Amino acid sequence: MTVALPQRRVPLGLFPDQSAPRLYDRVVEVLRVHHYARRTGQAYLHWIRRYLEFHSHRHPREMAETDLNRFLTHLAVEDHVSASTQNQALSAILFLYERVLEQPLNRLEGVVRAKRPKRLPVVLTRAEVAAVLSRMSGVPRLVATLQYAGGLRVLEALQLRVKDLDFATGEVVIREGKGNKDRRSTLPAALHDQFRVQLANVQRQHEHDLSRGDGRAPLPDALIRKFPTADREWRWQWVFPATSHYVDSRTGVRHRYHLHESVIQKAVRQAAIDAGLTKRVTTHAFRHSFATHLLEDGYDIRTVQELLGHSDIKTTMIYTHVLNRGGRGVRSPLEGLGSLLTPEINRSPATLYGPAGPRNIPQGKPKPPP
Repeated sequence: MTVALPQRRVPLGLFPDQSAPRLYDRVVEVLRVHHYARRTGQAYLHWIRRYLEFHSHRHPREMAETDLNRFLTHLAVEDHVSASTQNQALSAILFLYERVLEQPLNRLEGVVRAKRPKRLPVVLTRAEVAAVLSRMSGVPRLVATLQYAGGLRVLEALQLRVKDLDFATGEVVIREGKGNKDRRSTLPAALHDQFRVQLANVQRQHEHDLSRGDGRAPLPDALIRKFPTADREWRWQWVFPATSHYVDSRTGVRHRYHLHESVIQKAVRQAAIDAGLTKRVTTHAFRHSFATHLLEDGYDIRTVQELLGHSDIKTTMIYTHVLNRGGRGVRSPLEGLGSLLTPEINRSPATLYGPAGPRNIPQGKPKPPP
């Protein structure tokens, strides 16, 4: 018997001698047990829901490899998703079967794979970086400047706590970055005064929140149970807090979260437009530019890899393309001609072809007279 499943809270079912937990609750529980990032959990829940909706809410235990193949092929052929999106959907469904249902799938065959194109990162020149940053102001400018100064992702910058800034050593500590890894990067002396001003403003705001009974910042994992008052401490506050509070739906606690990334993204996009740049400038372009400019300055690629937090050196190698000039560093043969070029190369089309332009040049065989 096929069970009609709600869109969000789906019965897991088929557990003998015990009550059936709901699929949504079970997925969330397993995500937390294995310490998946919040964004990863949201993406996995999205694709599990899409998978069940595609198969008319059939129970996942009633489906197997062929059903997953159909879903992945549909994404590539009908929805025209990118290769990375299709791979994300596959990871989510495999997580459902392997971790949640504990029913691993066999080998997947016959899946139409979305082609994964090779893309070069958008890298700004130093002048372009200065042009964009000079057209920004306030907190968005400071966040974008920090991204370029230390190669941070936008969320890594926004999730900084007060304790993560070390002015004495000129370092910033990135906690739980991509892949749940910690790392250190640079905090240039040129930014110290700006960050001290930012922290002074945030501290005044925090003290005002405390006076009203608020001033709590969400803590990672179960740290709040070990240190019940830590969420009110100054060192745990966000460097870039949001302008308003929110109530945690799970705990009912009123928190002030960090600034949303869309605020920075919109500011960077508008600054690039104002600067007249034709490149597709995003917040991530500052991270690409950081790595590229370090390599241009002669820093070792292993150092750049460590600062960026890449697990594989091949990921960092993509930035070496800018160390060359032209396509793959090839010097065009045109540059070797120099003064050997005839003066006609610089003459106007009217001078070369006559008043009628290129239409006077004969094309193919001449037509016979009538």
